[in-house]
Amino acid sequence: MNRVEAMENDLDDAGILVDLAREEGDRATLDEVARDLDTTERRIADLEEESLYFGEYDDHAAILSVHAGAGGVDAQDWAEMMVRMYVRYLTELGFEHEIDDLQSGEEAGIKSATLTAEGEHAYAVLEAERGVHRLVRISPFDSNARRHTSFAGVDVVPLVEDAAVEISPDDLRIDTYRSQGAGGQHVNTTDSAVRLTHLPTGIVVACQAERSQLQNRARAMALLKAKLAELARVRQQQELDEIRGEQTEAAWGRQIRSYVLQPYQQVKDLRTGLEVGNVQGVLDGGLGRLTESYLHWRRANRERKDRRDAGVDTPS
Repeated sequence: MNRVEAMENDLDDAGILVDLAREEGDRATLDEVARDLDTTERRIADLEEESLYFGEYDDHAAILSVHAGAGGVDAQDWAEMMVRMYVRYLTELGFEHEIDDLQSGEEAGIKSATLTAEGEHAYAVLEAERGVHRLVRISPFDSNARRHTSFAGVDVVPLVEDAAVEISPDDLRIDTYRSQGAGGQHVNTTDSAVRLTHLPTGIVVACQAERSQLQNRARAMALLKAKLAELARVRQQQELDEIRGEQTEAAWGRQIRSYVLQPYQQVKDLRTGLEVGNVQGVLDGGLGRLTESYLHWRRANRERKDRRDAGVDTPS
């Protein structure tokens, strides 16, 4: 008997006990049934939460990359705000995280940043952030205080430590450079940072978090293998979708969420329709509601896809 069947039996038994207790005026039994139902309710809630995590890589650590998009210095400032938001969110969740690479902007903000995160369902949680994020605000860099729109892109891939990816040395360009930002005298005065470019795909990864060039190179190679493994999975899925005759959305380049600071205050997820009025709370790391909403949306899409693949008609 599985857990669902066991809970169904518990509910049936509770219904019978309630009827008998009411007939006999047995208050003690009613109270006992109420306590049992509270326990069953918690078990149902736990099962509901577990059902949100069905992906093959949901339990893996995640590599999250933020890139400034259209909007010039405002976009670079927006990218830096997003990294701050994610670091606070990961800290709130109790996830271990490390910034592997950070490229500062010339005037303000950052051009890009890459971080890794480990924790319960880390990839599933951060998958909600993959896509383009749009910010509307009065630009702090505009002397005329005009409203500007800027964009930043987020990519998220699972960290698959044993990714079966073969990389030929001839396909790699390896660059070393001086690490940026805080990190101690050693980090700031030697060319310990490593950037790897995979020439056939154009994928670039970098790491400057470790103290030695050798450690940074090993870490960058692990990141590159994870990204190549994800690319292979995406291409395979695209081929399957083409066979099925389906149109798929690109994981990169699509707007998923808007953060509006002017002329009103609102964060809106364009996939789930969830709207949050406390924009500052979200920017301070309060992404919990948005993540939960995404996971429910993802599960609903999965269920629709399963029914469609099984040839079961779904309501429009």
